[in-house]
Amino acid sequence: MQGVATGFAIILVVIAAGFIAAKTGVVSGENRLVLNRVAFYVASPALLFSIVSHSDLAIMVSPVILVSAITAITMAVLFVVGSRLFSRADVATTTLGAASSGYSNVNNIGLPVGMYVIGEISYVPPLIIMQVVFFAPVILAVLEATRGSNRGAWVALSRALTNPIIIGTGAGVIVSLAGWTVPEVIMAPVDMIGGAAIPLVLLSFGASFHGQKMLERGTGLRIVALATLLKTLVAPLLAWVLAGPVLGLDAHSVFAATVISALPTAQNMYNYAATYGKSELIVRNIVFITTFASLPVIFAIAFMLQA
Repeated sequence: MQGVATGFAIILVVIAAGFIAAKTGVVSGENRLVLNRVAFYVASPALLFSIVSHSDLAIMVSPVILVSAITAITMAVLFVVGSRLFSRADVATTTLGAASSGYSNVNNIGLPVGMYVIGEISYVPPLIIMQVVFFAPVILAVLEATRGSNRGAWVALSRALTNPIIIGTGAGVIVSLAGWTVPEVIMAPVDMIGGAAIPLVLLSFGASFHGQKMLERGTGLRIVALATLLKTLVAPLLAWVLAGPVLGLDAHSVFAATVISALPTAQNMYNYAATYGKSELIVRNIVFITTFASLPVIFAIAFMLQA
């Protein structure tokens, strides 16, 4: 459990560093968005290429991954239904809220959780691939469509397909499927650039809190509450039901699927919101609250299912 606490602590310390940088004037206003743009257009594509190109795509057929995928999609659907009942959010806000309800922080939280709680990290690469190959293109296509275009969905789709994150992921899939080995002279700088992605997003995320109060009226509190409830409590409950009573998986697989579904919302959702200028405060609040709330939930799951 110490590794899980360490993983959360690292994230919170970097977020705090971003807040201090903003408070002291090192990062502010447009400068903060530059961090997001560098992460979105340069560092994240490099990181995703590095991860996916070294992954064995055959493990995508694991029943734990199937449960995780069904759970994530179900949370997104439930959010869309719930948002229609309790709010009148626009398309971009609904998309980001739905994504935040199902898109998990598999990388910087999932890695320590996989290693120290589940006991193996073999589930992490396929989860990353599932999210960036199947979920991210849909999210980005809808966000592109909200920018407006006379040619509609085809333009949005073409923009999404030429998005650097999708290109980086797609290139990684090709390398993995072909069994190629990228020369070290190319891979080393790619790894170095990719290593900057998570710190950049976390620093910008922390800086966004300067001058802004948490959960102010008019910042979509109902949407934040709905997404947080789905991501933190409903998702792991559904994953447990699917993996255990429905599919009858072994105890370890049930435990792994439940813990994975309890992971907090990925910081990538904030990066998307900030980059496209859509519902930034709402997504920021969801990411922040689920990051804190997921820790006791994961500890409780570990206690109950591993006792």
